[in-house]
Amino acid sequence: MRKYAAFISLALMLLAGMGAAAQTGADEKLFQDAKILLFDEKWDAARQKLDEILREYPSSALIHQAHFYKAKCLAKQGGHPSEALDAYEAYLAGRDRDPSLAEEADTSVIDLASELYARGDKSSVAKIVDRLGSANRVVRYYAAFKLSSVADKSASEKAVPVLRRIVEEERDADLRDRARVALLRISPDALKQVEEDRDPSGGRMLKIRVTVRGSREPEISLNLPWALADLALRAIPEEDRTSLKSQGYDLDKIIDQLTKSKESLIEIRSQDRTIKIWIE
Repeated sequence: MRKYAAFISLALMLLAGMGAAAQTGADEKLFQDAKILLFDEKWDAARQKLDEILREYPSSALIHQAHFYKAKCLAKQGGHPSEALDAYEAYLAGRDRDPSLAEEADTSVIDLASELYARGDKSSVAKIVDRLGSANRVVRYYAAFKLSSVADKSASEKAVPVLRRIVEEERDADLRDRARVALLRISPDALKQVEEDRDPSGGRMLKIRVTVRGSREPEISLNLPWALADLALRAIPEEDRTSLKSQGYDLDKIIDQLTKSKESLIEIRSQDRTIKIWIE
């Protein structure tokens, strides 16, 4: 009798193994079908396949990826920002996260939260604020840049510490300039404070004076924080730079000359006017 019992137990174990193998094959087949549909940008059909995995195979090793790609489908289809955001967060809550997919999920959550905020869901801004503390540099920077556009100043000002560190520590000049623009968007004082902290003398000013020949007082007197002026000069499109250069104004040389020392002075004379530009 014991011999038969052992045989029956072995048979049941084999059947269970076969069933598990069949299930594994089924969920993998559904996932591969979904990936093909995703490649073809058939978002609704792909989402149906992924929903079937989530519904029928909750213990599948592919369950976390199914959450990610379902979120992507919802985001690409449009009109489902809340559902897409929830699906991305379901993926991020899982243990088996791929670093590159997790980064994309976090940046997508930031975009979706921003969209929801624009639609009137003010609580969604917290999703962006949360990611200011991300260990991932890309996510942290993206959250700060995105938050700088939020109308609620009490929320956007929370991005200032991250933006300050970008200006102070980041080697990439483009990122530093983007951070300055973001700080300016939040508040001109926010950028001014950063620049003054970097320059204890109080921050350098670009000064422009235009004087008509024969007059003692300048016709135009303009003082600008150098950080803003430098940013504006460097943002001029290349084709406009070329056009100015053909007229004898090389912006790169002008910027270089101005930044060499605080006493640098550029003087441009015409028949009836004198333009003086310097930094102090």
